[in-house]
Amino acid sequence: MSVSFDASHSEIRGKVLQFPVSNVATRKIEAGLRKYWLMGTVIVVLVIGLTAALFMVLGERNTVNYVTAQVTRGTIARTSTSTGTVNPVLTIIVGSYVSGVIQDIFCDYNTHVRAGQVCARIDPRPYQATLDQYSAQLLRDQAVFDKDRTDLTRYQQLAGENSIARQQAEDQVYVVNQDEGTVKLDQALVESAKLNLDYTNIISPVDGTVVSRNVTAGQTVAASFQTPTLFLIATDLKQMEVDTNTSEGDMGGIKVGDKANFTVDAYPQRVFHGSVTQVRVSPNTVQNVVTYDVVVGVDNGDLALVPGMTASTEIVLAERDNVLRVPDQALRYVPGGLSTAASSAATSGRQKVWVLRNGAPIAVSIVTGLDDGSFTEVVQGDLTTGEQIITAESNPHSDGQSSLAAPRF
Repeated sequence: MSVSFDASHSEIRGKVLQFPVSNVATRKIEAGLRKYWLMGTVIVVLVIGLTAALFMVLGERNTVNYVTAQVTRGTIARTSTSTGTVNPVLTIIVGSYVSGVIQDIFCDYNTHVRAGQVCARIDPRPYQATLDQYSAQLLRDQAVFDKDRTDLTRYQQLAGENSIARQQAEDQVYVVNQDEGTVKLDQALVESAKLNLDYTNIISPVDGTVVSRNVTAGQTVAASFQTPTLFLIATDLKQMEVDTNTSEGDMGGIKVGDKANFTVDAYPQRVFHGSVTQVRVSPNTVQNVVTYDVVVGVDNGDLALVPGMTASTEIVLAERDNVLRVPDQALRYVPGGLSTAASSAATSGRQKVWVLRNGAPIAVSIVTGLDDGSFTEVVQGDLTTGEQIITAESNPHSDGQSSLAAPRF
């Protein structure tokens, strides 16, 4: 059988026949390629981000923040701190020498009195009656004494005439002497009765102010065994003193004339100034704690201080003015990031502090002087006013939270 081709089919000779491909398959292949490309890109970005974050965290962990304070000039004072009680310089206890019922009261709290002023009176009638009795007895015995003395004169005149008169004169001498003694005894009783009568007036012995009244009208005062305290009179409230309870450890540095400052609760913003007027060596022992009374005198011209106030006192043992000083924390600090050799060099030999210069801690050797518990005097050393001295360090990212390096003692 023979086959014939048309001219229209002759064009396909010598060419590769191409079969059509589906559009759906093509889109699936392209979507898969884009998916893998995006996943690879995300992975690369994540790796780069994590690497950068890791380097950042590690860098921040190694970052140290220094806590600094300035080197300053000022006053350094070493003090002895104690508590005490504000008291008048001199307090007079006014009591009663005799017993009886208080009849009148003329002085009260805060009364300004003068020496010799009557503050109270005890009922004087019993003592007046006693005085009258002894006075009458004195008059009677004085009359007997006068009569016997006249008889003695007459007997002595008759003594030269007979022996009986002479004997009577000798006997009368003894009678007269006895009468004289009786009269003197009566005079003493009268004087004693007068004194007791005067003691019924309770008077102020000094000029001052009544700070305490312990008696009322109608009260019975018994002075048989112990003199009762009726009034307390402060001689001058414009001059006060503070009786402090000073520790025995501070007694070696306290002397008369040392400056002292104190405050009271009534005036928390006011500082009172005084000086040590007396260092008493009598110890006060309470629960095996030994203290001494150091008396601080203070001027109270405005009468702001009143007796009994509790004072928080500072006695200045030593003081330096306008000296170069550094905080005490700086003397106890050693940088934690230093190597062992550097730390050893910093802590050996003379005392050192660390100064922040150009962002790095630099050790500076100094010679210290007076220390008041907050600042220390710099006697020698390469420090200037205003420099930043390191007192502590902190690493805000250590263990996920901020931590302050503790000073090393």
